[in-house]
Amino acid sequence: MDISPILVLTAVLVLYALSSVHILAEYERGVIFRLGKLLPQARGPGLVLVFRPIDRMVRMSLRTVVLDVPPQDIITRDNVSVKVNAVIYFRVLDPKRAVVEVEDFMYATSQLAQTTLRSVLGQAELDDLLAERDRLNQKLQQLLDEQTDPWGIKVSAVEVKHVDLPQDMQRAMARQAEAEREKRAKIIHAEGELVASEKLAQAAAVLNQETGAMTLRYLQTLTDIAAEQNSTIVFPLPIELMGSLARGGRA
Repeated sequence: MDISPILVLTAVLVLYALSSVHILAEYERGVIFRLGKLLPQARGPGLVLVFRPIDRMVRMSLRTVVLDVPPQDIITRDNVSVKVNAVIYFRVLDPKRAVVEVEDFMYATSQLAQTTLRSVLGQAELDDLLAERDRLNQKLQQLLDEQTDPWGIKVSAVEVKHVDLPQDMQRAMARQAEAEREKRAKIIHAEGELVASEKLAQAAAVLNQETGAMTLRYLQTLTDIAAEQNSTIVFPLPIELMGSLARGGRA
């Protein structure tokens, strides 16, 4: 049984038409080159027709990409060697420029992030790297965003994740923190002694102003000590008390 050439041609055309149909998701765009020339508008989302070999389509995702920057060896401005890794959040805003202006925007952004991380953090001191991380993150984000803007890429955030310090530096920082805590404890203790001495001086001044106040204080102390059992106490008798007893006897 001979197959009709028209039937064969129809089957080939149907297969070609089916292979030319592409469906792009809501977050995807298709950059189409027709005979090597870039079409004015990116296609999608939805149904897109690509007629090969005349047309060639490059799929681009517009979702935010989370890029992990591997640990980088950095020497800070105060000559401390550390390892720092970070994470970058970016997305493609212009699919055409992301395809035409750079060969591989993912690789290019990763390499640019590594060099910028070493450059910016190398100008900071170790204390700033540990305490002012938000400011350094903002500076990294601004620099990367400016450099990736010609590629149609928007860098939304850069976060320094971990700073790996050498063991000797960790021990030195632990000793410094311990010394700082001891200093604060001594200052608080000295302030407490100062307040206590001021209160004692005020109490002594009040006792000296009132006649018989010291005698009452001695008697109160004797009452407190008498509550203790199995104790032998030698207690000096105040002169004021002797004078009061003598005057009472004469009376």
